[in-house]
Amino acid sequence: MEQIRPEYLNEKIKTVKNDEFLKYRSGDLPTWCPGCGYFGIIDAWYKACRELELKHEEIVTVSGIGCSGRTPIFLNSYGFHTLHGRSIPVASGLKLAREDLTVFSVAGDGDALGIGGGHLPHVARGYAGDPKGLTHIIKEGILHKGFSFIQILTPCVTFDKENKTWKNLKENVHTLTPETHENSMDAAMRIAQDDPYGVGIIFQDKARPHYQDILKNLNKET
Repeated sequence: MEQIRPEYLNEKIKTVKNDEFLKYRSGDLPTWCPGCGYFGIIDAWYKACRELELKHEEIVTVSGIGCSGRTPIFLNSYGFHTLHGRSIPVASGLKLAREDLTVFSVAGDGDALGIGGGHLPHVARGYAGDPKGLTHIIKEGILHKGFSFIQILTPCVTFDKENKTWKNLKENVHTLTPETHENSMDAAMRIAQDDPYGVGIIFQDKARPHYQDILKNLNKET
């Protein structure tokens, strides 16, 4: 077997540093299980932040418990490790207090589906096995004025050997086309509930004022 030349590795490391590929990574190595979809998710996250040239000091990541709860540790930004099912209200409070910040709230099934967020329909859906497509969706979520909710399909390689495995997801995940749904909440709700493997932006209302604007208008009236 041909050995890798040390100078080759040095060249690659230099290229990675020059491309600022590691710009948004912290010094802590991710501790997820080998093969976990969170590696693809956080890679897309890094790329979205890098392509939008977000400033480190203007990013805050809020998490709850479980595997997703570790996420802020691996980002070179501000982080808040909060309670079970409470990442969304904490993130909302941060955004209300500091509108200039880009605030992320990350949660897994146990943290947001069963408690703390299961009553909300997701405005978009991505797939951990498609970092390029997921990067685009995350960027759109960041640029959207107001609350953006993205569901991300990812397997749990340790505890789920039959249902949402990499193989099953690869066979079933498909991209939603503009003809797949109308730009209406009713159509979006049907897709969110009845098409569990369709990925893309499901619904977006750019004309609707976001919460900060509503509060500003209320303050003007008083």
